[in-house]
Amino acid sequence: MRIVSLLPSTTEILFALGAGDQVVGVTFECDTPAEARERTIVSTTAIPEGLSASDIDAFVSKAMAAGEDLYHLDAGALGALDADLVVTQDLCAVCAVDVSVVDDALAYLGCRAEVLTIDPHTLDEVLTSVTTLGAATGTSARASELVAGLRDRLYAVESAVHAAHRPRALVLEWTDPAFAPGHWVPEMVTRAGGINALGTAGEKSVRVTWDAVRGSAPEVIVCAPCGYDLEGSTALGRKAIDDGELPDGIPVWAVDANASFARPGPRLVDGVEALAGILHPDAAQPPRPDMARRLR
Repeated sequence: MRIVSLLPSTTEILFALGAGDQVVGVTFECDTPAEARERTIVSTTAIPEGLSASDIDAFVSKAMAAGEDLYHLDAGALGALDADLVVTQDLCAVCAVDVSVVDDALAYLGCRAEVLTIDPHTLDEVLTSVTTLGAATGTSARASELVAGLRDRLYAVESAVHAAHRPRALVLEWTDPAFAPGHWVPEMVTRAGGINALGTAGEKSVRVTWDAVRGSAPEVIVCAPCGYDLEGSTALGRKAIDDGELPDGIPVWAVDANASFARPGPRLVDGVEALAGILHPDAAQPPRPDMARRLR
């Protein structure tokens, strides 16, 4: 089987399932595992490099209002790969190539590849997507084993913190402007033993005012801007502190959002474990230094 993965998360899952040798095409963002970078890139971004967080938001907002695509699909490269399976999404136009673009490209090229849409909104749906990809690639046994291990780790976290005080925690999915979390992130807070202060599980992330951030009365703030690694999250978190946007006297953390918060793959469980360490230092293991950093 020849597979093109148009999502960093599904690329990661496919390699974890032992199907990495079948992956022939990926996006420019597919960087885990490192071997994924050796595959043909068929999708790039329209967002210019070097923009600030506020400039990115302005660019995305303008493009979306104009109905413009934020990702470019190289139809020629896709056609040359002669894929049997193309994995894409219909979840977020800001995150990856939309399934409609893929369908149009394949129809234009006359390709008969199967298109598999992966659209998880919750942690359970993320785990189900592992099973779905296992069934599609003949790796169901490995998928079941992987999902069982991830569920065991989630259970271990919940067991460790179940008797502890549940602090109000606010995860910021963007900081300029502020965005409250959606999809699986509020559930990650809950599983880690916190109360999600702002945002709705299973729904889209939403732009909020800094007054709303302060009014949500968080006891801990976690900066997890979508697409940023730990260093990038740290810089944006410190800027928000320096600009006086975050409530005084409240602990502020930065995390590697790109690795374990934004991408719906196995490493979300790493994110839950990191959150548990942040919220419950006396009950859970401290977050790894490459995963989280306390800013205040």
